[in-house]
Amino acid sequence: MSKSKQQRPQRPAVAPPRGWLGPGGGQVGYVDPPSMWRATTVQACGLWPFAAGSGAPMTGVPLGQHLHTGATVCGDPISWFTRARYISNPSLFMLGMPGLGKSTLVNRMLIGMAATGITPLVLGDLKPDYADTVRALGGQVISIGRGVGGINVLDPGAMGEAAVRIGGERGRVLAAEAHGRVLNMVAALITIVRGRPMDDHEQSVLSACLHHLTERTKPGRAPLLPDLLRVLDEGPDRVRAVTLDRGDVTRYQEAVDPLHRSLLGILDGPLGDTFAAETSTRIDPASPAVCVDISRIGEADTQLTAAAMLAAWSDGLGTVSAAHALADAGLAPQRWFFTVLDELWRPLRAASGIVERIDALTRLNRSLGLGDAKITHTLKDAEALGSEADRAKARGFVERAGMVVCAGLPRTEMRELGEIVGMSEREIELVSSWSSPPGWASTGGHEEPPGRGRFLIKVGGRPGIPIKVSITETERNLHNTNTRWAGNGLNLTKPTEASR
Repeated sequence: MSKSKQQRPQRPAVAPPRGWLGPGGGQVGYVDPPSMWRATTVQACGLWPFAAGSGAPMTGVPLGQHLHTGATVCGDPISWFTRARYISNPSLFMLGMPGLGKSTLVNRMLIGMAATGITPLVLGDLKPDYADTVRALGGQVISIGRGVGGINVLDPGAMGEAAVRIGGERGRVLAAEAHGRVLNMVAALITIVRGRPMDDHEQSVLSACLHHLTERTKPGRAPLLPDLLRVLDEGPDRVRAVTLDRGDVTRYQEAVDPLHRSLLGILDGPLGDTFAAETSTRIDPASPAVCVDISRIGEADTQLTAAAMLAAWSDGLGTVSAAHALADAGLAPQRWFFTVLDELWRPLRAASGIVERIDALTRLNRSLGLGDAKITHTLKDAEALGSEADRAKARGFVERAGMVVCAGLPRTEMRELGEIVGMSEREIELVSSWSSPPGWASTGGHEEPPGRGRFLIKVGGRPGIPIKVSITETERNLHNTNTRWAGNGLNLTKPTEASR
């Protein structure tokens, strides 16, 4: 054997990943990655050990794709509460800067849940973001505003009708619940007009007046706010007993005059046209979806906006309670509902103490069969409230939520939210990066913000699930918040490649 053959290095028996080095060795600089396929464990079990689970939840409405694995992520508060048992409370709290797709994601949930028989209730649509979706689902859209439609806050609505239909002890209990809901709604209107909460003895007087009105109103007719004023003027014995006037007319007038003035302020002020007459259109409990559209109310009309939202919430949640009561009595099929409370910051800032009224309205409904989504921009909305008690109750909305969904938020906001929800530094960095503005497009194209359609889903102390939502053409046509900017050479409604 020659010397040159003895010095030649021996090639290994197994080829390296990129081939042997040298002439004829077949070494390549890049190896194509293997194809990735998605399948169930039954279909992919024969490929072991090359199958790997993505860890994305698959129960509920398909929301989008996992940002890291590309796997489909499904979820909604009701499915995760009833079927998957991921959460103990069927509620969602969503935060994020404007224009990043919060209402788009909620619209996706509404469409998916409606397909499973759940009834969406959008109680106060401000822009409107959900009216077209509800119409497409064959639902009911009710317009509220000056000259458009109103709500009689003294009308027990579906709860009153259900109490009469059920009768007996169950009917009496439901009627008492309806009385409490009406009382809280009137107290909320007075809180908005005054800018501060009602006194305790005034609520007792108001409750006695409502009981007196209910007993003396003919069946089939609901009392109105002017009727309530007449009861205060007349001063029946039942109302006088609560004021402790001891037969002294002057003491009675001193006790009820502040309440009387506030009610006059409602009737003669900016709220009178909307809440002083009979309800223009009642919510249909059998409708597959309901949207209360308050977009006709001006942006600067904060009092009327807050009052309309609270009245819509009270009426809608009362309809839910009535439906459950009828189902419990065997008079109607059992139904589940999902309520949407969007732009939560607007009623929160209307008056001091309004948080307590919102909390009372949402707590009076029966918990079974009802999920909800509360949507706002940032936690700063709660910090802007007047008292520490109000701020604590507003933070409680986040703490009690089963799911917390975050769109793009500044870093300082994410750190504050992390103290309530529990977020890692990596999750804070990820969500805060979505709050960056789009780049300066030199071509004049419609470049979207980097965070549009991206969300982080947090459930308790579990790691967050980052998703990217891609909407269909049908969804894009139903939900477009830039329609006012179409025409005159501008077309912000045209989708970009990033939104497809």
